[in-house]
Amino acid sequence: MKTGLQRHTLNLVAITLALIWVFPVYWMLNSAMLPNRTLQSFTPTFVPFGGSFRNFRSAISDGSFASALGMSISITLIVVFFCLVFAFLGALAISRFRFKGRKSFLIAVLLIQMLPAEALFIAQYKMMTSLGLLNSIIGVSIIYIAAVVPFTVWMLRGFVAGIPAELEEAAMVDGLSRVQAFMRITFPLLAPGLVASGVYAFLQAWNEFTVALILLPEESSRTLPLWLRGFVQASATRETDWGEVMAASTLVAVPVIIFFLIVQGRMTAGLVSGAVKG
Repeated sequence: MKTGLQRHTLNLVAITLALIWVFPVYWMLNSAMLPNRTLQSFTPTFVPFGGSFRNFRSAISDGSFASALGMSISITLIVVFFCLVFAFLGALAISRFRFKGRKSFLIAVLLIQMLPAEALFIAQYKMMTSLGLLNSIIGVSIIYIAAVVPFTVWMLRGFVAGIPAELEEAAMVDGLSRVQAFMRITFPLLAPGLVASGVYAFLQAWNEFTVALILLPEESSRTLPLWLRGFVQASATRETDWGEVMAASTLVAVPVIIFFLIVQGRMTAGLVSGAVKG
């Protein structure tokens, strides 16, 4: 058993690491509230006394922000939905059924993850161009789904395999059909795995930059990461307003924070529900 001194030391180390990790985020928010002349001074300002939301208003009033936000939200929702559906069905088939080529499929899933994304850019660009899907939500979503599904299948496979099949068999003995047993017993227990897979798909689709740069060359089709790059470049044509740049960066990060706040509650509810029904 750890002594009180050891516990306090470990707590202090954990708090120190947490502060180091969160400081860049705080500095971004702090800088977003301050005018550029304050940020350029030699004396750092750690608390935004006298700050304002002028930088945020400037970033939001940019003509491309609304379209970029809509583009990113649409692509991300499509990717998360289809990734969860495909990954769920794939993980269920791999874990619950034995079929010819099962091991080969698992190896293929792993090998796909080893392919460098940069090696596929030319092929993806030519494919989307030939299909007329360049600068479109559908085209980018297809590429994102193809890139994210293999890992989400592998991730969900562990969750499905960790749920004993005997639970479903016991429910079937009590009179439920196989589908009813799965939906009432197994599916609630998979909620944490679905949430984890959804978080991964969300982050990949929301933050992706290089594929979007290749497949969305038109300014009207930019996602938020592309818009942020254009916003920084526009600032570079004059004296860079770091307050506006930090405000724009914060706006890109806010939806991710909101998503995590929503998901946290859903993950807790899924764990409790699964524990009760199991």
